[in-house]
Amino acid sequence: MNLLSINSHVVHGHVGNAAAVFVLQRLGCEVWPIHTVLFSNHPGHGGFRGRPVEPGAIRELVRGVEERGELARCDGVLSGYLGQAGTGAAVLEAVAKVKAANPAARYCCDPVIGDAGSGVYVREDVAEFLRERAVPAADVLTPNQFELEYLAGCATPTLATALAAVDALAARGPSVVLVTSVATEETPNHAVDLLAREPGGRFRLRTPRLPTKVHGAGDAMAALFFANWLRTRSAASALASAASAIFGVLRSTADRGANEMRLIDAQEELVNPSRMFSAEPV
Repeated sequence: MNLLSINSHVVHGHVGNAAAVFVLQRLGCEVWPIHTVLFSNHPGHGGFRGRPVEPGAIRELVRGVEERGELARCDGVLSGYLGQAGTGAAVLEAVAKVKAANPAARYCCDPVIGDAGSGVYVREDVAEFLRERAVPAADVLTPNQFELEYLAGCATPTLATALAAVDALAARGPSVVLVTSVATEETPNHAVDLLAREPGGRFRLRTPRLPTKVHGAGDAMAALFFANWLRTRSAASALASAASAIFGVLRSTADRGANEMRLIDAQEELVNPSRMFSAEPV
């Protein structure tokens, strides 16, 4: 499987492509990474160095791959943090080129906008681009709960409202939606829920809540889910595989008291999770 991954990159830590590329490679995928920003570390640590990559550079890199005749072998495009709205336009142009070369290819958009702890942390034009242009273009969408609410324009205090928001997004384009972390009135305090939706059904998976909060888990989860979904075309199966893998990585991270995902140390969890969870229809 060959995947084009257009995402952020950091020198230190595991977020964006610094998470997704290794995850996908460990699953046996050939990954073609293009970076949207080059940062020293995640800005959430309080400071960073680096800069965004100009959209023109992204277009040029895609054009170079196209000129080699390789886009016909691309099975999917994964996008994450954009940095600026112009980058989003370059991403959608890349998706169009890939699908023209290989109509069977699929596009997974991880709509990085913000989270419940910090609110919206991208520029307003980026958030608007994701809502108005990226969502309709995506085949697979992987928001967290905060991003689900932002994109659907409604609160999700209950499982029913969360599922309604998922269905509302699916009606706008993406046939498959994964919500990477959900806490509703039905979710116990000691647990975290994940939701997945496909045309044939909707599913929930529940894991214990771990005493850690690190950057990059959503990036890794999106990559895990997309790769597993491309192989199985089953949202329930992809949800179970991806959630079990990321739980193992995060449990290892929590055991070490680390403030960055211990992705390399816990890499066996990506392919052989020590604890398997299953998805249930809802």
